[in-house]
Amino acid sequence: MKKIWIDAGHGGFDSGAVGNSLREKDVTLQLVLYTQSYLEQNYQDIEVRLTRSTDVFVSLSERAKRANSWGADIFVSIHVNAGGGTGFETYIYQTTGLNQTSILQKALHTEIVESIRKYGSIVDRGLKKANYAVLRETTMSAVLTENLFIDTVTDAEQLKKENFLHEVGGAHARGIAKYLDLPSKGNTLYVVQARDTFYSISKKYNIPVQQLQCANPGVKPTMLRIGQHIIIPIV
Repeated sequence: MKKIWIDAGHGGFDSGAVGNSLREKDVTLQLVLYTQSYLEQNYQDIEVRLTRSTDVFVSLSERAKRANSWGADIFVSIHVNAGGGTGFETYIYQTTGLNQTSILQKALHTEIVESIRKYGSIVDRGLKKANYAVLRETTMSAVLTENLFIDTVTDAEQLKKENFLHEVGGAHARGIAKYLDLPSKGNTLYVVQARDTFYSISKKYNIPVQQLQCANPGVKPTMLRIGQHIIIPIV
């Protein structure tokens, strides 16, 4: 059983960076919840814990302390950047050499960058190191991701899109899964009528619409794979 700790940056009175009608604490919480959901839907032999699942404040030292006490195998802290730049980057602790932590960083970074390329020319800012508390004080492999810039209009427009956040959350999960070599759950095949909508599919098979990742439940799906579900409409 692999123990995965996912950390949503900021929270409570600490909004994190703000810009373009967004608050970092809200975006990071969405990303963390999507990451957790994707992991639990698609992989076996895992236990996932979150620093926070609601809008509460947790100090930096407390975040690391909880993960250390639980004995997490990995720690992934999700953030949104600011400062007038653009793009995606990842961090590990500044004194880390070529070890399991750097392998985790590469697995996450590669998966996320490849996944978000479909949304346009998002800048890959690279794999970096820093003296961040949650990286310094954790005792397991720890990586911090910075997912676009909240104060840059083009980046913020992406962060406002639900499908983009789903994609980034899923990419975090797949990066984690590749690093930990997680066994996947079996796929569930649903053959549906061409006239069926996501709503009717949800009702028939008791799959939450949110799990189907569809903002409009009235939409008729084409053949697609969503998480562990494969949906094939027939005439």
